[in-house]
Amino acid sequence: MSVWNPDNIKDVAESLGIASLNDDVLSGLSMDIECRIREVLEEALKFVRHSKRTNLTTQDISQALKVLNVEPLYGYESTRPLRFGEASIGPGQPLFYVEDEEVDFEKLINAPLPKVPREISFTAHWLAVEGVQPSILQNPAAADSRNQDLVPKGPSANPNLAAISGADNVTVKPLVKHILSKELQLYFTNVCSAILDENNEEYRVAALSSIRTDPGLHQLVPYFVQFIAEKVTHSLKNLFILTQTMQLTSALLDNKSLYVDPYIASIVPPVLTCLVGRRLGSSPDPLSHLPLRNIAAALLGSICKKYGKSSHTLKPRLARTCLKHFLDPTKPLGANYGGIIGLQAVGGTEVVRALILPNVKEYESLLREPWLDETSPKHAEADAVLTALVAALQALEDDSLGLINGHAIVPDEEQRRRLEEKVGSLVADRVFLINRPKFVRALLEA
Repeated sequence: MSVWNPDNIKDVAESLGIASLNDDVLSGLSMDIECRIREVLEEALKFVRHSKRTNLTTQDISQALKVLNVEPLYGYESTRPLRFGEASIGPGQPLFYVEDEEVDFEKLINAPLPKVPREISFTAHWLAVEGVQPSILQNPAAADSRNQDLVPKGPSANPNLAAISGADNVTVKPLVKHILSKELQLYFTNVCSAILDENNEEYRVAALSSIRTDPGLHQLVPYFVQFIAEKVTHSLKNLFILTQTMQLTSALLDNKSLYVDPYIASIVPPVLTCLVGRRLGSSPDPLSHLPLRNIAAALLGSICKKYGKSSHTLKPRLARTCLKHFLDPTKPLGANYGGIIGLQAVGGTEVVRALILPNVKEYESLLREPWLDETSPKHAEADAVLTALVAALQALEDDSLGLINGHAIVPDEEQRRRLEEKVGSLVADRVFLINRPKFVRALLEA
């Protein structure tokens, strides 16, 4: 016995012009229709289950008909509820139909035409390359980024990542969401605290050794760079923190597993600050800042050696900055010292010959007064600057032969006079005290 009513089949047959059907035919057709409907519903329910839904929709029925290779239902979907009208075609035979909305042709004709849609096109661009966002039209500009409120507030802010804002209890929210695992966050916090722990040298050495050798620190590189910039900016009177940040920078550059090229532009400013800063540290010892400047100069030389080929303007810009601090009479002697050793670290012998040697005699006029006055508080710094000048000029000795027929040329008074005319009396006296004829000849021939 079929659930489908045979009278419905009889009505459809009469509408098609078939006057009479046998009861057996009606029963067979009813069972066949029920089987077909059950098959369609089973396929439609599969779409419901795979879509993780609980209600059956008309789209599920349409998809089931396509799967069964049945002609789909034609029509349209409406977001508004359908209104059904009723019409009578005879006694007890109501007919329901969907009422169509009446449209006023005058309003339709006078309505403005819609805008012509643009043609669909696709373009590709780099959102970020190695963590650095290119400055192109598709990406937000730096000015727009600064105008946005990117600083989250609250007790959950990480104090170690506040490099740009400069505060101690906020963190900077990057433009691109950067998710760090809890392990990396804990590692970063512990390493930063260990590096700045003044009472435990073992922890400091272990932390720097880990950064120098650990291959899984790619995601932390921008955070370490921001940490270095923040600490250098806000700790200029603390030589210990400045020294540790330079050690951290050296460890990052020594790690062969890290790709640091995109961050060189952010690493160089803190190094230059520790090299040619006006006032570094608050110690009464006038020479306490010189070891920090030496570390920064070595770092600058390492950066130029590793990344000078990938950035052709890196060396000229660094040499220009160091030369400016070397010859500027308004800068303190510590900045002059940093400019001298920085020039030697950046370019080696060629920079010494082209930039330092021609300016030594002119610079000596600035150095003479504090160096000759042994009671002056600047005497110790002036002597250190003079020593750095002579040490830089010694790089020229390697390019000089200095021997004729196997015998060294012993400098005489004539050579001393020529040397004083070239580099000044202070530097000439210090060169002759070294007592290396090859060095004297190299300066005279340069």
